[in-house]
Amino acid sequence: MIIENHPKEKEAMEAFHRGDRQEGLRLQEEFAAQFRREYQEKDHCSCKKACRYHGNCKECVAIHRAHQEHVPNCMRPIINQKLKLLSELTEHTLAYEIQPPKEILRKEDR
Repeated sequence: MIIENHPKEKEAMEAFHRGDRQEGLRLQEEFAAQFRREYQEKDHCSCKKACRYHGNCKECVAIHRAHQEHVPNCMRPIINQKLKLLSELTEHTLAYEIQPPKEILRKEDR
């Protein structure tokens, strides 16, 4: 099971957007039930960083909510995708103003 862009959850969101809350909740529960079965004993965490809280979303999110300095690694691709769309409004010139910290995970040089 791939979590990102899962068709069942996308369908649930479409139902919510058209005002069919009951159908959205039903589809969302189908996704959650499949997730619970599939990942009962498998690693579902997409984070590439070795961490004591790997796979423990509840505690990981609580920690990030508490310190409020940045978001969990697993949420970064989603947020970056949204920010990239906004950045198109200025031809991505924001990139010239950003200096990432040294501890940021970087793509391997090819």
